[in-house]
Parts: sequence; structure tokens; C-alpha cells
Amino acid sequence: MTLREQWAETAMGVVVLALAAGFLTYSLSVGGVAMKRGDYEISAKFGEAGSLAPGAAVTVAGVKVGAVSQVTLEPKTYLAVAKLSIDPTVKLPADSTAKITSDGLLGGAHIAIAPGASLDDLKPGGEIENTQGAVDIFGLIGSVIRPQGGGSSDAAASSPPAPANPATQPAESY
Repeated sequence: MTLREQWAETAMGVVVLALAAGFLTYSLSVGGVAMKRGDYEISAKFGEAGSLAPGAAVTVAGVKVGAVSQVTLEPKTYLAVAKLSIDPTVKLPADSTAKITSDGLLGGAHIAIAPGASLDDLKPGGEIENTQGAVDIFGLIGSVIRPQGGGSSDAAASSPPAPANPATQPAESY
């Protein structure tokens, strides 16, 4: 291998590393994984988190106002705790409701917040009390296609008895 080929390979490696660093920077800035300066953090507890993951959008009326920064399991209650990083210009009423919704049939999940009517705002570090967890769409589809509780033993017990053979019945007297 000549010296010229070695320099060409080294230059190509530097270009590849620079492109990788550029893509990483772009994905972190667009994905919203990192908290922006000035964002405040609140939390919400859910019975079912579904496919909610850090970086998922937090919306109010369909407008992105923040991102999920962390999803953990509370060991005592077994509830999913989502930490939400919210834009400081958005003041959420204290009685707001958080709901995990899906982005599409096969897409990820995000949190939709419905503002309440309280005059008090959620403070940084506060918690949204009213929550609705994720719905298992495939479980719902499966229950429609293959309903549970309609087993063969139940069907036999609930059906009327079969008519008896008249040849084996005693003759009725008039």
C-alpha cells in the first residue's frame, strides 16, 4: 500500500466520523431527548405505559409543548412514572389530565395533556394527578376476533336439553 493510498483512507475516515457526529447532533436536537435550558419538569403516574419512551412528545391541543425525559417503574405501587420536560412559556392548570395516546396503529406513543380549569398552575416538580394509561390495541382486536368466555363447556351447559327419543318415552295416559 502506498503512502498516497494511506492518506486517502485516513481522509475518508475523517469524513465518515464528521458525518456521524453531524447526524448525532441533529438527531439529539430534533428528537428532543435532552432538556432545553429553562424547561421545567413535572411527573405523571400511569397504570400502563405501553410503548411510551424517553423523547416522546408531550402535546396540548395537538401542539408539542415538551418531551418525555424519563420513564421508570415505582417499586412500591408498580406504576409507571413519566417525567415530562415542559416549555416554560406553557403554564398548565393544576387539575390537568394526562393521557397516553398512540401516534398510529403501529407507531409509538405520546402524552396528550388536556388542561383543566384550576386557577393554580402546576409548579416545577409537581405531578399530574388525573391520568389515563395506554390502551392495548392488539389486545382489543384479539378480544373481538377471539372472544373469551365462550368455551365449549359453557355452551353445552347453557343450551336447552335435546329432545328425547319418543320411542323410549312411556306412553301418556289420557
